[in-house]
Amino acid sequence: MSSASEAEAPVAQAQDQGMPNVVDQVALARLYGEPLFALPNDLYIPPDALEVFLEAFEGPLDLLLYLIRKQNFNILDIPMVGVTKQYLAYVDEIRSRNLELAAEYLLMAAMLIEIKSRMLLPPKKQEGSEEAEDPRAELVRRLLEYEQMKMAGARLSQLPQYGRDFLRAQVYIEQSLQPRFPDVHVVELQEAWRDIMKRAKLVQHHKITREELSVREYMSMVLKTLQGRRFVEFEELFEPERGSTVLVVTFIALLELAKETLIEITQAEAFAPIYVRLAYTPA
Repeated sequence: MSSASEAEAPVAQAQDQGMPNVVDQVALARLYGEPLFALPNDLYIPPDALEVFLEAFEGPLDLLLYLIRKQNFNILDIPMVGVTKQYLAYVDEIRSRNLELAAEYLLMAAMLIEIKSRMLLPPKKQEGSEEAEDPRAELVRRLLEYEQMKMAGARLSQLPQYGRDFLRAQVYIEQSLQPRFPDVHVVELQEAWRDIMKRAKLVQHHKITREELSVREYMSMVLKTLQGRRFVEFEELFEPERGSTVLVVTFIALLELAKETLIEITQAEAFAPIYVRLAYTPA
């Protein structure tokens, strides 16, 4: 019985002193996995071990505007004594932690002290004016301008922003990646036709015959020749040995097919061979 009471005595004493609750029924805590039965007497917690900033200010004007709005002061009639006292208390707080940051706030503190001292002196009237100059006028103007810019920035921040609120969708279409060949000019098509006519005159025979040729029939023949082939050279569609009449009808058939967008006439570059292909994929 005596051993049990001796084991419970440190636990009761620890609870009376506000120590943490017992862990594992015996130890107060665990340090690196090892049980800790009593708090060390030389325990030291640095004063800067934990800092909590409830308000973050972007500069002296932001801090000054916060003090005025928080206490519902009239910005056109600022009580300089109370505001200056609160401002200096905050500056003393940040001076002990960040001297470079406090330099900017000290400049505003000097301005507040100057305004407060000028308000203690008899007011000076401006020339040509019956009213005395208010030492707080310049400070009020700067505060109002800063508040307007801050509110405008807050409204802009509420707008949807690329990368924060939405992302831009990118869609790649394979059809747009297909090469587009340049169109054939009429002059080049005429030159190709002249070359075919010259070749036809070399092999033509003088025969006087009457032959009825159908443009529609030759249009079907051209389409049948192009089926199953990716490109056909322009000259391959003509048969010079059959005479100029057949060449003319074949050429007219090609023009009609191009007009009805059933074929495409193209070339890889200027002065390159002219090719013809179907403008559609047969079922």
